[in-house]
Amino acid sequence: MDESGEYHKLQFQELENIRNESYENAAIFKERTKAWHDKMLARETFIVGQKVFLYISRLRLFTGKLRSRWVGPFIATQVFQHGVVEIRSPSTEKIFKVNGHRLKPYYEGFQKEAVEGIDLIPFMKIDLLILMSSHDIK
Repeated sequence: MDESGEYHKLQFQELENIRNESYENAAIFKERTKAWHDKMLARETFIVGQKVFLYISRLRLFTGKLRSRWVGPFIATQVFQHGVVEIRSPSTEKIFKVNGHRLKPYYEGFQKEAVEGIDLIPFMKIDLLILMSSHDIK
């Protein structure tokens, strides 16, 4: 083999090494990115008796943009391994199993309690008197 053939062979081997290194680096990057995303993923745990919303993912044409795809609340009746949750509809009493990723907790509003009212008018008069006396306004 002549000198130019050897040179091209070395270039080809170098190019092959660079391609293999880039392939390995891409695999390492993919593993690290997946680990980071999995770490950031919030795993929701549900308990029996908890109220939850169900995400409806059916493809519909011409749906309203602002219409909520979350329906409910439903009541969790049983929690299985690997994120499967059995829910019951309070209105129809139907029971079915869904993936836990399609559920989110239903938070009921704050309980209303009797709150005392505070009359602010006397405090405003006192503040006004203090302001007038500090600036000698008559």
